[in-house]
Amino acid sequence: MSLLAVEHVDTGYGPVAVNRDVSLAVGQNDEIVTILGPNGAGKTTLLRSIAGLVKPRRGTVTFDGRDVTVLHADEKAALGVVMVPEGRHVFADMSVRENLLLGAYCRKDRDAIEADIALMENYFTILAKKRGAKAGTLSGGQQQMLAIARGLMARPRILLLDEPSLGLSPLLVSELQGIIIDVREKFHAAVLLVEQNAGLALSVAEEGYLMNSGRIVASGSIDELKQSSVMQELYLGKRAQQNHGASPASL
Repeated sequence: MSLLAVEHVDTGYGPVAVNRDVSLAVGQNDEIVTILGPNGAGKTTLLRSIAGLVKPRRGTVTFDGRDVTVLHADEKAALGVVMVPEGRHVFADMSVRENLLLGAYCRKDRDAIEADIALMENYFTILAKKRGAKAGTLSGGQQQMLAIARGLMARPRILLLDEPSLGLSPLLVSELQGIIIDVREKFHAAVLLVEQNAGLALSVAEEGYLMNSGRIVASGSIDELKQSSVMQELYLGKRAQQNHGASPASL
């Protein structure tokens, strides 16, 4: 049984259909799965429907064997489905510590919450140095670390990451690669990663899905996805290979 299963989901806004008959799965063993695709493919809407921010028009979302399709985001977060949105969306006028505390809003175990704040500050050492600073004063990379740490404060069983590399320098993207792997290895959560940075996504995930125009157009292991003709033509493109001298298999 999968930890997360999305089956034949349609999602949209008003008259606009965004996701069409989307199915995917994330395994029980702290898997890292990526969703790739061009802008407008429907990736963020899919994550929002899984997280409970948008209700699917059709289909089901199952988490650990339970139908959670119509649950709200706070109910899903309490079960362990936690989303870190694109653009980080930290609370700019609140301190780093206050942002971390908000990540644990569903929890009542105060001593454990304090222990988890210490854990986050030990792992993301910049957050310890900046604990009293307003989140809006942090750099983009520091805000991304805070956003991920805030998500981890909910003790997720699966962390939904939406474009975490957006706006980060190549050096910080390399650091982010290690953080995503550590979400599984050190924090024992599965990851569903939406990324346009194919190099990052393919380097950390075991399984992947390629979306276009709201549909899944290719899926499989990362090796299978790299070799997919749809991946090469739609996402990486011949021009990218000519410009960078890289084939999908080398990413």
